[in-house]
Amino acid sequence: MKRRIGMLLGLAALAMLPFSAAAQQAGGDVLIKNATVMTASRGTLENTDILIRGGKIARIGKNLPAGTARVIDATGKFVTPGIIDAHSHTMMDAVNEGTLSVTSMTRIRDVLDPKDVAIYRGLAGGVTAALLLHGSANAIGGQSSTVKFKYGRPVEEFVVEGAPTGIKFAMGENPKRANFTIPGQPPRYPRTRMGVLEVMRDAFVRARDYKRSWDDFRAGKTRVPPRRDMELEPIVEILEGKRLVHAHGYRSDEQLNLLRLAEEFGFRVGTLQHGLEAFKFAPEIAKHGAGVSIFIDSWSYKLEGYDATPYNAYMLWKAGVNVSINSDSNERMRRLNLDAAKAMKYGGVPEQDALKMITLNPAIQLGIGNRTGSIDQNKDADIVIWSEHPFSPYAHPEITMIEGVVYFDRKADIERRALLAKEREELEKLDINKAPGSGGAAPRIPTERVRGDIGHIEDSDIDDHD
Repeated sequence: MKRRIGMLLGLAALAMLPFSAAAQQAGGDVLIKNATVMTASRGTLENTDILIRGGKIARIGKNLPAGTARVIDATGKFVTPGIIDAHSHTMMDAVNEGTLSVTSMTRIRDVLDPKDVAIYRGLAGGVTAALLLHGSANAIGGQSSTVKFKYGRPVEEFVVEGAPTGIKFAMGENPKRANFTIPGQPPRYPRTRMGVLEVMRDAFVRARDYKRSWDDFRAGKTRVPPRRDMELEPIVEILEGKRLVHAHGYRSDEQLNLLRLAEEFGFRVGTLQHGLEAFKFAPEIAKHGAGVSIFIDSWSYKLEGYDATPYNAYMLWKAGVNVSINSDSNERMRRLNLDAAKAMKYGGVPEQDALKMITLNPAIQLGIGNRTGSIDQNKDADIVIWSEHPFSPYAHPEITMIEGVVYFDRKADIERRALLAKEREELEKLDINKAPGSGGAAPRIPTERVRGDIGHIEDSDIDDHD
């Protein structure tokens, strides 16, 4: 049995190897040579080198000396900034806390799973960062997290240090829950669109009063501090301009109402998420200063999405709105490069501006545009090397780097597939995977586990002769 346990542990370690080994590569100096560099900020540079030092882009130019840097020959390849998904639920163990209409006290940071294989698949599609959002079951949902996909690293390293905090709002069918009931329980308020807006306004009125009570205490006008309210504190941060609102919604009337609500209480909405009808009030969005993060051509899955058009991105871009393209899906996340290409097809958005919609624009929307989203000197080396032009349906990422460290290497991935197949074969042969009727041993009767024990194996389970 000891031998079996040792084999299982060894195979478990092997199972992580294909995904974490690349992440353990030293983040030393790297020189990418002779690439076609699509900067997303200063046009496209032919036959250009990128020197990475200390996780940052140190130099960009032609014929840069390698020195002691590891050289990656990118002749005939295209290099872009890492893709940033401005609406994702990847690596989250929970999405909705749907019991209340306002759940601003909940945090996505508390439910992050750094082992989610969707992270690796995102890296394989060139995605290096994402905004992880609470679900849309609530008028005001939970606090969001901005992460970089550092697969194989501790979860603490995923969260982008210094990124502005955010929170999820939602409008429409999901928060009003008109088509959703729990048997034996009364309907949760609200049940109408006007009720959703009232919930938001009520929360801001309460937060404004709460803020005033703390201001009075700090000014010495009152002697007893107010009782802390974990629900209202994040909303006070919105009023103070310290927390960004990322608002789910489809219909233009609802999203325009949210902009008016924001102006009523003196804050700016960070992004209108989905925004399939945002083209209808693009000038108002531009005037308010909100960004919009859209699907390029996904709609008609609900009545709210019927008035969409693939020209939405073009019309928003033309009106001067910062527009990004998101996935809201572990599957679509891997093909955001092709969604950006569709912005060129539908409306003729220039190539660089289409690329910005999946790189620099979402970085700006998340408040991290000063450090990532484009290939510029002194920015984080979040870089993707593509087999060919990233807007081609035949293109695939060959290397995905975050802060100069390789987290996906297609060549290494392919070479490890034989090892994975062998590992699976060995695992399937183990007695522990067979039912007793198929020759396997009877399962061990569970015993009480002492806190701190890693296995609590009974002496009877150990056979030194096996």
